[in-house]
This record gives sequence, structure tokens and C-alpha cells, in this order.
Amino acid sequence: MAELMIKPRLRWACRRGMLELDVLLAPFVEDGYDGLTLQQKQDFERLLACDDPDLFAWFMGHAKSPDAAIQALIQVILDRVRV
Repeated sequence: MAELMIKPRLRWACRRGMLELDVLLAPFVEDGYDGLTLQQKQDFERLLACDDPDLFAWFMGHAKSPDAAIQALIQVILDRVRV
């Protein structure tokens, strides 16, 4: 099993080229990441490897990720923002 990224590396990986993504991902690492299951943490790292235009489309609801696990994690992140 691959080793998970440590939090400082996650924080750095959440710094994207789009402000809209920064305001979703960076706070989630601080406030929501620790509550994820091991599988969700692995999925989050895979999410961070995706291209910004894809992430933007998925988070804004213009498209859905073809990966069901990533789409589910996007919903978790969006639900935390909407609370």
C-alpha cells in the first residue's frame, strides 16, 4: 500500500492555479481531511493529481468525474462548504 502524503505536502498540493479551487481544497485539508477514512484519503490524493480544469468543472457541477470514488469525495467536500 502506498504511503499517504503528510499534511504539509497536502497543503502544498492544494495550492492550485484557480482561486475557486484554493478556497475549497485548502480549508478542507485543515478541517475535514483528518476525518476521512483511509480509502477516502487515498482518493483525495488521487483527486489532487487531477487537472485544474477538470476539478473546476466537477466542483462547479458542470461535469461529473468518471471516477465514482472521486465524485463521492467531491460531494463530501462540497457538503462541508455548504454547512
